[in-house]
Amino acid sequence: MPTTTRDPITRAEGQDERVRLGRRTRVALGVAALLVLAATTLPHLLGVDVRAGSAPPLLADWAPRVGWATPVVLAVAALTAWRGLHPALDRTSWPRLLVLSWVASLAWMVALALVDGPPGLGRILDHGTEYLQSARGIDDVGLMLREYVARIPLDAPDHWAVHLAGHPPGAVLMFVGLDRLGLGSWPAAGLVVVLVAATLPAAVATTLDRLGARPAARTALPFLAVGPAAVLMAVSADAVFATTAAWGAAALAAATVARTRAARLGLGLVAGLLLGWCLMESYGLALLGVLALAVLLASPTAARTKLAVAAVGGAAAVAVVLTFAALGFAWWEAYPVLHERYWAGIASSRPAWYWVFGNLAALLLVAGPALPAALGAGLPRLRALAARSRPEPVAALVAAGVAMVAVADLSLMSKAEVERIWLPFLPWMLLAVVWLPERWRRRALVGQAVAAVLLQHLVRTLW
Repeated sequence: MPTTTRDPITRAEGQDERVRLGRRTRVALGVAALLVLAATTLPHLLGVDVRAGSAPPLLADWAPRVGWATPVVLAVAALTAWRGLHPALDRTSWPRLLVLSWVASLAWMVALALVDGPPGLGRILDHGTEYLQSARGIDDVGLMLREYVARIPLDAPDHWAVHLAGHPPGAVLMFVGLDRLGLGSWPAAGLVVVLVAATLPAAVATTLDRLGARPAARTALPFLAVGPAAVLMAVSADAVFATTAAWGAAALAAATVARTRAARLGLGLVAGLLLGWCLMESYGLALLGVLALAVLLASPTAARTKLAVAAVGGAAAVAVVLTFAALGFAWWEAYPVLHERYWAGIASSRPAWYWVFGNLAALLLVAGPALPAALGAGLPRLRALAARSRPEPVAALVAAGVAMVAVADLSLMSKAEVERIWLPFLPWMLLAVVWLPERWRRRALVGQAVAAVLLQHLVRTLW
């Protein structure tokens, strides 16, 4: 039988591509490192107060420490270096893998939070600027909605606390609901937040799966469950916002491929209600329209089906907004008032020249080194996105994440604090890790875990 050898030209082309891939990755990591270095050192070198504590670009202070949960965090981080981890995950069935992602995400968030002891698991929710104290004092939800816009301005009598003024009422209504259920203490509310937030990896993976990219979802799941973003996910209300958005995207993707008309309409309705509720949780989540468009474009179904699902989902989202308006809170009236309060507060003293890149540096710190490496590796795929009639699912979702962050950054409506504010955008960008060569992924996951360990043990954030 004749022996076949690989074509020398093909072999050379493959080697050239590996060289280019390595160069793109190194350049991306280098640019990210320089950006973080500049954001960390320039305020001190120039003597500029960027109004973000002692550890800009994060809204945090330097506080090196260890805690009784540190050994658990180190043990989980060490597990990411186990050579058998990825093969074991590959052998796990899809339903079990989704459940495992919830367990792993929950364990990772709780372990990191408990480095600061039990208060790390939700005490911040009881701070006067947060939602929980205000939620306990709301006896009449209808009156709250009717007064909501009038109490946003800083000079208004009995004006809202910072986070209530900066968000639509859906955010505080979540905590009102918890209080009514007897879960109004910070330990109970903190537990609910992490239990919900831990489902985020499964929601993002389900979205990819419904778009026909289950292998990519399998690859991305460990990076969605273990990484430095978990430091902010536990326990921030924005983690719940991010999870709501992710399940909305999953329902939208599932609606486009549902087998029956009833299922398509039902799932489209669920998607619209979830994404519409996101508009009532944060003004910035209007950008989720970009994500919804990416999901629809990447779906393998016919254009007619996509349009039908979009119509149902869009109508449901609008219905949520109009229902709140009928009850007294009109989103389009509130946003201009919020804009004025934002610029009347600390935002006016935070220098825009710094935060336009400081925000990106903060995002990189909570995303971990895998994000810039993966974006560098996948740059050709992002460039080719517009040339395809049906975009590849990972590329479409990553591009949506990048676009949402770019618009949010350039709007200057998020100067600082983006390490939590942009949590709903981050997981979609992290899907780029599937573009890393297989031999690099194990080291990348270890790097993510190490970044989380350092972030939790070196600085103390407000969340």
